[in-house]
Amino acid sequence: MPGDSVAVIGGTGDLGFALASRWARAGWRVVIGSRVEDKAREAAERLHERLPQVTVEGKDNAAAAATSPTVVVAVPFSGLIPIYKSIAEHLRPDTVVVDATVPVEASVGGKATHVFGVWEGSAAQLGLAFLPKGTTMCAAFHTLSASALNDLDAPVAGDVPVCGRKDGKPVVKELVEAIEALRYVDAGPLENARIVEPITALLIGMNHRYGTDRAGISFTGLPE
Repeated sequence: MPGDSVAVIGGTGDLGFALASRWARAGWRVVIGSRVEDKAREAAERLHERLPQVTVEGKDNAAAAATSPTVVVAVPFSGLIPIYKSIAEHLRPDTVVVDATVPVEASVGGKATHVFGVWEGSAAQLGLAFLPKGTTMCAAFHTLSASALNDLDAPVAGDVPVCGRKDGKPVVKELVEAIEALRYVDAGPLENARIVEPITALLIGMNHRYGTDRAGISFTGLPE
């Protein structure tokens, strides 16, 4: 619910900052995390200048992870393992971790050039392997356009498939529904993240072909 706290690890990046902005505007207390604390503070100041009424602060990743019962990880795949290692011992026992990492490498021109194979099955499962046993992990937000999210004057229509443990999904549902026009979709267990994560590569290619940066997905036939 609005007013709860969420830490965004990788909140200085495009997707992380856009998500942080949306949640802050919706009334959540946001903590932006970065490997370099000064960068996190700069991003928090930039967000506060954009939305003066919000509650936001910047910390290094470990400190950010320790501040909140909800931790969203939105980092490049190349930095996934060291970042999860750095936050593992700082998580609260009841923390819900939401992974938004995609195993995709994109070229400067915007085309997806490579989808990495992940031995564990998905980036989310790989990250979970470095967290304390019993950590509640979900995977979400892979199909959202950072550019669309960052345009605060326009709603971001579409569905957000969420994979993971049942006890973590109510928290993720609140995060999804805090962003205007998005719909939460239960996409099953964490193992299904291996299917959802590569959709990002498809969307990157579609953006390139259609000359946009706002492609998303929606599912038909589901009950309201």
